[in-house]
Amino acid sequence: MKIYNFQQESGKPISAFNSDFIISKIIHTGSDAHIGCVYLGHQGVIGYHQATCPQLLLIMNGEGYVRGGEEEFTAVRAGQAVFWEQDEWHETRTDSGMTAIIIESDSLNPAANMTLV
Repeated sequence: MKIYNFQQESGKPISAFNSDFIISKIIHTGSDAHIGCVYLGHQGVIGYHQATCPQLLLIMNGEGYVRGGEEEFTAVRAGQAVFWEQDEWHETRTDSGMTAIIIESDSLNPAANMTLV
């Protein structure tokens, strides 16, 4: 398991075309990708299971705890992304609620765009 940062502070200002915004690049896939949004409520959990392919969890709102194959959970919050390799056992939990985007693809390489926490 690896945790990456995609917060505003890690982004790049864009001014082309009279623009004024910051972009935090996340991922470029070279193959098909499945993208979904998950909403975990109070005491929500995505149960312990193996990743069917490389998976990136982008925490958009809230906070929680994640783990890979180890027993110990790591705290995560909005603006962080968690990456699990194919076949890696993992779990996500929250006490107060969390909204996250999940990207699944055989060609994920978050290290190409984001920095490790």
